[in-house]
Amino acid sequence: MAADASDQAPSYIDYESFLDPDFSPTAFANSLVIATNNPSDTPIDLSTPLSRVLFDIQEIDTHIHTLTTKSAIPLLAHTKEQADAGQQIVSEVEAQVASLTDGYERLHKEVIQRHEEADQVRIAVERLWETVKTGRAVARCLTMGRQLETQMSEMGGGTGVGSVKKEGHRAMIRAANTLVSIRQLLSASGSGEEGEHLSKVDLITYLQNAIVGPSESSLRNRAQQIIREFSMSSLAPSSNAPTTYAQSEETKSRTTSAVVTLQLLNPRLLLAALQAYLRTSLTSSLASITRALDNLSTLDRTLLEVAARCQNIVAIESLLDTIKPPQTSLPDSQEEIKEQSKNLLEPLLVALDTSSLPSFFWRSLAEGLAPRVSNLMARGGVSARALKTQKDRVRDSVRDCVLRGSQGPGGSKGVSGWEREAAVMVGSVIGSLGR
Repeated sequence: MAADASDQAPSYIDYESFLDPDFSPTAFANSLVIATNNPSDTPIDLSTPLSRVLFDIQEIDTHIHTLTTKSAIPLLAHTKEQADAGQQIVSEVEAQVASLTDGYERLHKEVIQRHEEADQVRIAVERLWETVKTGRAVARCLTMGRQLETQMSEMGGGTGVGSVKKEGHRAMIRAANTLVSIRQLLSASGSGEEGEHLSKVDLITYLQNAIVGPSESSLRNRAQQIIREFSMSSLAPSSNAPTTYAQSEETKSRTTSAVVTLQLLNPRLLLAALQAYLRTSLTSSLASITRALDNLSTLDRTLLEVAARCQNIVAIESLLDTIKPPQTSLPDSQEEIKEQSKNLLEPLLVALDTSSLPSFFWRSLAEGLAPRVSNLMARGGVSARALKTQKDRVRDSVRDCVLRGSQGPGGSKGVSGWEREAAVMVGSVIGSLGR
């Protein structure tokens, strides 16, 4: 009882001050120094406040020792209970961790490993599919290459128009379509497309260099040559002009094949070939008329040749008007035709900015002829006097040339509707002769 009373006796140490959140060691030390010294003392005695602090510390230490000694058994029991509880928790957790580990290993074996194996199979299948797809594309490309060789052989050899085998010109269109198919396959090189890996195959590179390229060049040259040598008029003698109905139909059929072939290969090639044909006719006609005006004895024959050239232009215009654009073309030429035309004549008329090819021919010829006649008259001499003397004859001959040439081969078109072109041509020649 005495011990319990002494334990419960109040302590002289002010624990509340030490436990105060605002406790300041410096302020506490200063208060001890002031309490044990007078303000006027010199020097200040620090041993007394230091003994006071040491005594308080010893008192607190004794109090802690007493409390821990008295509560040792409950503290140890409590600690043992907490340790036992923690050990039990650890045992339970270890069992759960072991179960989770076993489950993970089972899942890794049954799912992850199988997934990894399946993923390897997937990669192998994808690569096999790419190989099969590339092989099919190569086989298709080689088949079309062989087909192209056969079609080129069907066209016949030689360089002249007559060297093309009879009906062989029809193989030109088939060869052009085959070229279109090959180009489309080779251009489909995007991811997942049929021709994605064809550029890496040496055999395809050889096919392009040895067969496709030369065949396309030969086909283009043959078609351009057929258009360049096109002739339907019988007014003037020509080695290419047909003499019978069957020959005329063969010429039309051969030219149609050439036109469609160039359109398939590239619409720009067709426009260039037709413009070159018109330009050649204009250049030849301008030069020959200029020479004939300088020597009127050759005027009638020259105007007959010019009329024949215009009849050929009328014939090719009629032919183009009946040919519909093919449905396919090479990828690099698809952008050239934004709107599908009804026939192959329309793009040419648009490019030349004219309503008809004969009108373009006569007006362009008149435009180039006027300054030449002026130069001829400016030089004077026998030729200039002969032109003035035979002005009426020249007028009638030029007018008759325009009307005859605008009729087309065999008079397929009437003479009406060409008076303006005749007037323009007559004016370009007679206008410089004066009265």
